[in-house]
Amino acid sequence: MTQDVPATSTACGAASASPPPRALFVTDSDSYVKWGAALAGQVPDDWSVRLVVLRGNAEPSARQVVEALAGTRFVAPDVERADRAGLIDLLTTWHPDVVVAAARGMAVESLGALLAETGGRPVVVSGLAGISIPVLTPGLRYRRCADVFVLQSRRELREFAAVDHHHRFELTTIPYLVGRGGPAIEPDGPAVVRDRIVFAAQAMVPASRRDRLWMLERLVETAWAHPHLTVVVKVRARDGEPQTHVEQFPYEDLLVGLAEAGTRLPPNLTVEGGAMGRHLRRAVGLATISSTALLEAVAQGVPCLAIDDFGVGHRQINTVLVGSGLLGSTSRLVAADFRHPAPEWLDDNYLHDPAENTWVAAVEELLDRRSRGELPPLPRRSRSPVRRTRAAVLERLSFVPPRDRAAGLHRAFLLAGFWEHRRRWAVRPGEPRAPGRRRAADDGAPTSRTPS
Repeated sequence: MTQDVPATSTACGAASASPPPRALFVTDSDSYVKWGAALAGQVPDDWSVRLVVLRGNAEPSARQVVEALAGTRFVAPDVERADRAGLIDLLTTWHPDVVVAAARGMAVESLGALLAETGGRPVVVSGLAGISIPVLTPGLRYRRCADVFVLQSRRELREFAAVDHHHRFELTTIPYLVGRGGPAIEPDGPAVVRDRIVFAAQAMVPASRRDRLWMLERLVETAWAHPHLTVVVKVRARDGEPQTHVEQFPYEDLLVGLAEAGTRLPPNLTVEGGAMGRHLRRAVGLATISSTALLEAVAQGVPCLAIDDFGVGHRQINTVLVGSGLLGSTSRLVAADFRHPAPEWLDDNYLHDPAENTWVAAVEELLDRRSRGELPPLPRRSRSPVRRTRAAVLERLSFVPPRDRAAGLHRAFLLAGFWEHRRRWAVRPGEPRAPGRRRAADDGAPTSRTPS
């Protein structure tokens, strides 16, 4: 039986009532398990904390859970997996004071409806794992049940507050950044050799098969150019494992296709999983399009490259990197030319002092109001037939029995979700695009980039 796990943070706030608050962290995918487990380390030491993974369409494998928990207070046996009935049972028997919905938007919306129906009225916290700029309307709408919406930079606070007056936005640091109030990485040994170039792959960027093949070919070129280094394509999922976003063209499959087509591959190019922190300890540099792994590398002092061959815009999720000094072409990747970010960019973008974080104090204030019965009721399910149908679809994706995951209807839902996410409509789609670096055709860059 899973026991309550005490938090490890030294965060302190207003005096807590007795008994200490019970906080339930509800997660549903690999990246949200990582985010939620690390975020749990920021609450006060005396809180009772439990971590749940929903049995939904993105339920991570046992391997993915172990990787996501690396450096946190939790270990794999601490994690509870729950379907809809199991979650209701947990809510109605353990009676959490705080529910942190560290999950994808559709799961947060479904969870909010369950909380409204099961009673107890906990303080509800939610947020987005990783880089949250540009501001997207679905991420806000799905999380309307949240009393506290956690954001991870001062710039995010400004941009979200400018377009949404419903939520209460509060500040935290990305909880798994080493040296920023996040978990420590245990040393591998007395002397770790930095002998790797790490490419942090993303499921959605770039989107097309052609662009992903082109990116892979540049990584092949990089490996041939640096035979003394291992070039690692770091992936979150392998062998069909689920992940937060649907990946239509996995790099591992594309690499197999290149080999089968007769392409000679360098022996020092590899595809690997594993905790990002472990890879960074051996990295001479990290490259990505816009993965949050870039911020993990910055926090550990590893020089970086944010590849801009596919443009700079909302769909590349890299507008926040303008002014960082990290944007550059794959020509720099092949040259192993990695850099550190501009100091003036750091403080406003994810690397602020953790002492400035406000979300735990905000939750403690709301717990005090809760004790006096002053919290408003949570939104209930709409009676509109259209909205009830939509809610049923979201709940089906959030709580999917394993036997149903191969069903045709479920696959159709996943495909529709992929195309919806691929569009990535921003709150202000008409605003001017951030300065881009579209490579000339004769530079060898892809010509079928997704428009910004």
